Amino acid sequence: MISPTPLMSLVAGVWGFKTLAVGVELGLFTRLADGRTITVDQAATEFGLAERPADMLLAASASLGLLERAGDGYRNSELAEQFLVEGRPYYFGGQIRYSDLRTYLPWHRIADALHTDRPLTWDPQSQQSMFDTSDPEMISQFWDAMYSTSSFTARALAGAYDFGAHRALLDVGGGAGAFPIELCRHLPDLRATVLDLPHVLVRAEQRIAGADLGGRISTVAGDFLADPALPLGHDVILLSMILHDWDEPTNRALLAKCHAALPPGGAIVICELLLNDERTGPPEAALMGMNMLVETEGGRNYSGAEYAAWLAGTGFVDIRTVPFDAPGANGAVVARRP
Repeated sequence: MISPTPLMSLVAGVWGFKTLAVGVELGLFTRLADGRTITVDQAATEFGLAERPADMLLAASASLGLLERAGDGYRNSELAEQFLVEGRPYYFGGQIRYSDLRTYLPWHRIADALHTDRPLTWDPQSQQSMFDTSDPEMISQFWDAMYSTSSFTARALAGAYDFGAHRALLDVGGGAGAFPIELCRHLPDLRATVLDLPHVLVRAEQRIAGADLGGRISTVAGDFLADPALPLGHDVILLSMILHDWDEPTNRALLAKCHAALPPGGAIVICELLLNDERTGPPEAALMGMNMLVETEGGRNYSGAEYAAWLAGTGFVDIRTVPFDAPGANGAVVARRP
C-alpha cells in the first residue's frame, strides 16, 4: 500500500536543515573537534540553554548523522569531524551559513518567483547584479560559501578527469581560486590562471598566498560576459558552477569565447550539477535549478545532453560526460577543440 511517509520526509527536510544550521551557528561541531564528548548538561551550560532544548539539539543532530552517541554524551560523527569543524581543509560551514542567512527566507516566497520569473534575493530594477550591495557581510558569506563547496568538488573532479594531460588552466569566473588551488596541489606541473572581477581577485590572491601557490597560480582581472575575448595561452579551460547562472544564449556565447581562446587540441571542462536527459532528476540538480529561480534572472540547471549539443554547435569534438560525486557537481562535460 502506498504511504504518504515520503511526503512527510519532504516536510521534515526544512527541520533537518535548520538543525544543521543552528549547530553550525553555535559552533557545536567545532567545539567537539578531535573526539571531544559532550553531555546534555554540559551542552546546556556551554550554550546557555535549558536542559530540554539542549537534549533535543543533541538528539536531533545525532539523528541526522552529525553526532554519534559516546557513553553518556555525544561526539562528532566522521562527517561532522571532516566538514563541520572550522579550520579544516574542506570546512563546509560557509555554504551552510550563506544558505541559512541569504536564501532561506526568500525560499519562503518561491511562489512569487514562479509567477514573476524574477529573483528573490535581489532586485534587478535597482541593482545590477546580486553582488551590487552595500552589505559586505553578505558578499563575504557568498564567497565563503562558494569556497566551501568548490574545494571538495575540485578534489572530486581531480580524481575523475586527468588534468595531468594539461599544463596551463584558465578558470573562468574562478572566484576565490578553490579549483586551481586544489588542482595545483595534486598536480605539481600544472599552472593556472583565475579570471574574475577585480574585487573578487582580492580574495583569490589571499587564498593563493595562503596556500603558498603564488608562483604557479596567477590572476587576471576581467568580465567573462562583457569582455570580447578570454585570455590566451591555456590548454584547458574550466567552467565550474558558472553556466547554471545564465540562459542558453549567454552560455553559447561564452562557449564560443572559450573555443576561440583554446589552441587546437585544447580542452574545455564544464563542471556542474547535471540534470539527466529526461529532466526528472537527480534532486540535487533539479532543486539547484529551483534555487537559480530564487537567485538569478536567467539561470537554470541543464542536462549533459544540452551542454553536449551546445559544445558541438560551437565546434568542439570528442564530447563526453565524466560522472563523480561532490557537493557542487555530479559530473563534468569535457570536450576538445580540433
